Amino acid sequence: MSLALAVIGGTGVYRLAALQNVETHELDTPYGAPSGPIRVGDLGGQRVAFLARHGEGHTVPPHRINYRANVFALHQLGARRVVGINAVGGITERMGPRVLAVPDQLIDYTHGRLSSFCDVEGAKVEHVDFTEPYSRALRTALLRAAHDAGVEVVDGGVYGCTQGPRLETIAEIARLRRDGCDLVGMTGMPEAALARELGLDYASLNLVANWAAGCGDQAEITMDEVFGNLEAVSAQVPKVLAALLRDIC
Repeated sequence: MSLALAVIGGTGVYRLAALQNVETHELDTPYGAPSGPIRVGDLGGQRVAFLARHGEGHTVPPHRINYRANVFALHQLGARRVVGINAVGGITERMGPRVLAVPDQLIDYTHGRLSSFCDVEGAKVEHVDFTEPYSRALRTALLRAAHDAGVEVVDGGVYGCTQGPRLETIAEIARLRRDGCDLVGMTGMPEAALARELGLDYASLNLVANWAAGCGDQAEITMDEVFGNLEAVSAQVPKVLAALLRDIC
């Protein structure tokens, strides 16, 4: 199958309503089953695959996602470019709620996740270059697509990936800030590294759902706030993806 793009949807993005002529693929992989069915359909005249990272009913927590199966299944279907959509908290001033950002760096704070296709008995050990964790060409195309679609995005930033599913303490966010993180999320790794191991172009589109703990002027983080912000900012995603497809195809 020839795919122009694969999209992995995060919290608040469980489907692409604009997909037409949708086919459903229930796949198994050498690493187990992915988070849910992969929906493949037409968007802007191109074939696009969509997978809900947490499952379509948001039933899989960040630390239990089968990242290897998700990435490998998209690769099996013929994906060569992957955009991961990630809900995040904002740490630095330019990353307030309802901001869209395209990070250029990340720091991995997770633990215990199966983070490589090398984690299989007898597999060849691959030491992939991860100097730039996001593909430069796809990042550039994503930024250009947002501009063409008239959608404001922040170019760059450091994504800090924490274990979840709980949110972070004020002290933990202070540490991330000292480390240079602009954003905090729970699903950016090992997804990006696995895509690199398979030679896929991968970039991340971050949807800022809330100020991280101790940032902004909020006393606490509520789920009503998080999902309200995600609903508002995710409305911009289809326009960006449509413009991206026009640019890369």
